[in-house]
Formats: sequence, structure tokens, C-alpha cells
Amino acid sequence: MNNAIARTINLQKTYSPGKHNEVKALKGVSTEFNSGEFIGVIGPSGSGKSTFMHLLGTLDSPTSGDVEIGGKSLTKLSDNERADLRAKELGFIFQGFNLLSTLTAIENVMLAGDYAGLSPKTTCERAESLLKEVGLDERFDHTPAELSGGEQQRVAIARSLMNDGRLILADEPTGELDTKNSETIVQLLKDLVKRKQKTIVMVTHNENLTRFCDRVIKIVDGRLAS
Repeated sequence: MNNAIARTINLQKTYSPGKHNEVKALKGVSTEFNSGEFIGVIGPSGSGKSTFMHLLGTLDSPTSGDVEIGGKSLTKLSDNERADLRAKELGFIFQGFNLLSTLTAIENVMLAGDYAGLSPKTTCERAESLLKEVGLDERFDHTPAELSGGEQQRVAIARSLMNDGRLILADEPTGELDTKNSETIVQLLKDLVKRKQKTIVMVTHNENLTRFCDRVIKIVDGRLAS
């Protein structure tokens, strides 16, 4: 499709190729992700979901096939070019929040602005705006230990938006939250997709949460399942 901002092309990943412990984690996955789309990724443990997300996030290289983001072929980029693309085009949301315990909420968010090369003024203004947008107006100066799990994940969502990248990868973003907070966080992600025209790819074991998604893909035994 013309509005695809990312695609995978016959993506294959084999660990320890040619050895007795060889594992074929992905076996030719081809799909597209369009602007303003919220996509859920499901599948049993060991199906290849995490490998797929690592490759899509430029955190690993495929054995064969390719990933394209914004029309750029990742297999043709140097390590530095991939790191630059990751800093400017991608946002990440993790199951364990991955906030620095010694920093406040706003300082955690501002780190992503520094990484993306934003000016100090822009970084501060954008961090404040994003924390307000995710409902943390009065939590700027709180450390992670002073925040609930749901609040910590809201900080992580704000951080993922700091570089204004087009693609956000959420790997089990509700894995450490209760049902109520899980649904609140996923609804927030859905709202952000529509309001900011971002594309979010969310891996989840909770298939009930996929009702918030525009589309769901299932990976089974390293392949897309129909």
C-alpha cells in the first residue's frame, strides 16, 4: 500500500545456523504497517513474536529478507545509520517500563529528547506537553518508586513519543498491570494513534486487548497464520 510506513519482506531469522541447536525463529514473514494503524501481534510463546519485534525495531539483523522503514532498507544501512533511524523514527514501550529509578518522570522523558538530538528548550517543552497529554500533569517531579505501575507506563508512553517518530513498538506493554490499568493503557495508545497519526505495533499475550486494535496478525511457528 502507498501509505505503508514499514514493511517486512520475506523476513527470516535463524539462530546458530548449521549447528545442532539451530533454531529457525522466523520463516518468511511479509507484512505491512500503515500510517495511523494500531496493530496487535499475538501468538503462543516461542512463536517468533519477540524476534519479529527485535528485527522491526532494528535491534537485530535478519538472516535473510529485509525490513523497510520510511522506504529505507535496513539491510543497506550501516550500524550508525540504523542507530540514527532508531533514535529519530522509532519509539519503544516495554513490559517492565525501563525507567531510570534515580530520575523523575520528566527527566526520564527528556532523556529520549537528548538521544534524538533535540535542543534543550524543545526537549523540556515537549516532555511537559506529553506528560500532560498522558494525564500526568502533577507527576513531573515524581520518581518511578513514587508512581503506580499504570503511571510508570504512562511515562514510558510519553518517552516513546519524544522523538515524534512514526512507528511505536510496544512489547507486552500491559504485562505487569492489572486488568483495569491494562485496558486504560491500551485505550490511551489507541487514542494516540488516531490523534497523532502514529503507527503502533503491540505484542500481547492478552487476546482480549486486541479488540482495541485496527488489525491483528498472528505468528505461529515463525510464520504468519491466517
